[in-house]
Amino acid sequence: MPRTRSLAWAELKVGLITVFAIVMTAALLFLLTGQGGFPWQQYGLKTVFESIPGLKTGAPVRVAGLEVGSVKALDFIPGGDRVEVTMKLHKEMQPRITAGSVASLGSVSLLGEAAVDITASSRGTPIAEWGYVRSGPAVGSVADVATRAADGIAEATDLVRDIRAGRGTLGRLVTDESVYRDLNGLLIAAEDVAKNLNQGRGTIGRLMTDPRTARALETSMENLADVTGRIRAGEGSLGRLLADDSMARSLTSTTTNLESITGRVNRGEGTLGQLATNRELFDRLNSAMSSFDSVTANLQKGQGTVGQLLQDKQLYENMNGAVNELRTTLGEARQLLAAIRADPRKYLNVRVSIF
Repeated sequence: MPRTRSLAWAELKVGLITVFAIVMTAALLFLLTGQGGFPWQQYGLKTVFESIPGLKTGAPVRVAGLEVGSVKALDFIPGGDRVEVTMKLHKEMQPRITAGSVASLGSVSLLGEAAVDITASSRGTPIAEWGYVRSGPAVGSVADVATRAADGIAEATDLVRDIRAGRGTLGRLVTDESVYRDLNGLLIAAEDVAKNLNQGRGTIGRLMTDPRTARALETSMENLADVTGRIRAGEGSLGRLLADDSMARSLTSTTTNLESITGRVNRGEGTLGQLATNRELFDRLNSAMSSFDSVTANLQKGQGTVGQLLQDKQLYENMNGAVNELRTTLGEARQLLAAIRADPRKYLNVRVSIF
């Protein structure tokens, strides 16, 4: 009997060791093959794709290229045509998968085995368990490149269609003979201009081929630089205006006075202000100018004494003769007065006789 109990205990030890080895082997295999960890270390997420070519249950789920879980289920959305993908990921990835993350289909190998790639985005609100990750094409992925290529091909097709229909400048150039002739004429004219420039014709041609013209232009630029230098140094009126504060203040004072004068004129002060604002004064001045125009017109017509004097040549000569005679008479009178003053007895001989 003691020998039988000893054999049972030995067999029990062997069994326990065998069970422990199996458990440890399963745990090691799970740790080596399952990137999501134990079930209590995982949490669930979902996403929706239009199509999932090559994606199967058990496919890896990667965050920023790091495998952190696997696909657990694939099924159509009830009442829809899109596919819902259920995933299990390690809970450590939850802060990195937020509302800014995007899920897309990636590839594990060149054989077409698919995977789910999720972009990491720590900025944003983490997605709760069994929440949905926004899906879309990954930037730079084969799907994204194919989509962009398809869009480019469609745009190129539309462009070729428009060109064939004669739309736009290029379309008119291809289909319209007149546009081609105009463009050909423009190219010929441009070629003639280039030929004239090379031969030194015109101002630009001389500037390109004649050293003297270039030197003259260089001298002009030097003179301009010298003038600007003098202005910066405060020389001359313009330089003083820029550099001398007193001249600037004088100009400011002049401007202020001018503003004061214009203000007084606008307020109707002074003769000029009255003329600018007083309608009655303006009407009087206008009437006076009209009267002056009328007098001038009468003079030009020869009306009145002054008009006759201006227009009648005979009257002018008669008046001129009368003036000359008056001048002669006045001269003789002056001579007589001078002679009387010189010898009054000769001219003033008074005789008194008494009865």
